Amino acid sequence: MKFVRRIGLIFLAILFCAGLFAEWNPFQDPAKKRIFVMEIRNDIDPRMNRYVDLALDQATEENADIVIIDMDTYGGAVNDANDIRTRILEYEKPVWVFINNDAASAGALISIACDSIYMVPGANIGAATVVNGEDGSQAPDKYQSYMRSIMRSTAEQTNRDPNIAEGMVDDRIEIEGVTEAGKTITFTTSEAIKNGFCEMQVTSIEDILAKNNIDNYELINYELAASEKIIAFFLNPFVSGILILVIVGGLYFELQTPGVGFPLAAAGIALVFYLTPYYLNGLAANWEIAVLFIGIVLIALEVFVIPGFGVAGIAGISCVVMALIFVMIDNDFFNFDYVPSGELGTAAVVVFAGMLGAMVLIFSLGYRFTESKMFSKVALMGEQRKSDGYTSSFYTADLMGKEGIVFSTLRPSGRVEINGEIYDAYTRGEYVEKGEKITVISQEGTSLKVRSKKV
Repeated sequence: MKFVRRIGLIFLAILFCAGLFAEWNPFQDPAKKRIFVMEIRNDIDPRMNRYVDLALDQATEENADIVIIDMDTYGGAVNDANDIRTRILEYEKPVWVFINNDAASAGALISIACDSIYMVPGANIGAATVVNGEDGSQAPDKYQSYMRSIMRSTAEQTNRDPNIAEGMVDDRIEIEGVTEAGKTITFTTSEAIKNGFCEMQVTSIEDILAKNNIDNYELINYELAASEKIIAFFLNPFVSGILILVIVGGLYFELQTPGVGFPLAAAGIALVFYLTPYYLNGLAANWEIAVLFIGIVLIALEVFVIPGFGVAGIAGISCVVMALIFVMIDNDFFNFDYVPSGELGTAAVVVFAGMLGAMVLIFSLGYRFTESKMFSKVALMGEQRKSDGYTSSFYTADLMGKEGIVFSTLRPSGRVEINGEIYDAYTRGEYVEKGEKITVISQEGTSLKVRSKKV
């Protein structure tokens, strides 16, 4: 028993030493500073919010001594800037910002949250008045009040003048020697240094480190992981437009050849690729996705259940279009105050361009596609003829060329009546109303391919 205990103690001692050795790397210079560099060079939005979260997590994993933000931005959404500001204030290691041109609006808020601010010659910081995303006009005072409050509290936490920070939002604030009433505060590099909103003028990140007497360091530049790069690729408006084209085209071709499955699968995959990146980046809200699927259900009801084309179809199309647009922007239901200028228009252009492209494809290639060799390779288009010895469990007679009437409206699929028997049928795309005469042009699988006698 004592022997077993001794073995156990030895084993625990080995594990303890192994843990110590894992923490201690004899080949790492303990004096070398690990400097983690990330960039904020686009609008502040949910994508940038996610980017900063991932970057700071990576900095923690890398055991960085200092995080430096390389910034050049005109601002963006206040709610996302506030999230980033909070994350920086709560970060355990020093966070410095290198303003490599502009830190306007939301960029100014993020900069003030950093422990140290460095600016290149000719850089600017300030102009944090909240504006409407659609037309750039000044937002109502409740938004200004909120921005004034977080600018002030951020400056207090980082030992900067809260009155100046508030003056970057409110043009009514007058500070002797700094600004007069009627002007929001925007500092140049020299003005920022004079008023305590910049440590010093620099030309590069290396210059920042040199002026802080940091000579022995390792720069770690943050790069998105492969998975994040794929997500970023699918967020490209052009790619989004292509996916919308595939969604609309796939649904149409599935209706053209019911039961085939390939066009529907393509549309489904495209829909997943369209929604997932926006959802992961905080743009696609649950209610927007719900509206999209409600629209699809309404369109399906209009096509397969409700005769004619009316309220359900129009409502369904409206829901789908609205959801596809809203998924791409950072709206709060129907509030677009914080949507950056031009984004709503860009989203609408992408969606309508994708739909227009699908319509062009349908009208120019629709019939050729369903009759092509390529389509026959992914769909079961082969015929099993009686002359070749095949028999059918569905049809007891050769119906080629037979005439009948439409039993339920063909849109383009439905049911027909021939010699008193009911059969599933579909057309090449045209709608045929109930009671109209049709002619069978082929038997494919469990359905008949028919055309109206009017054609």
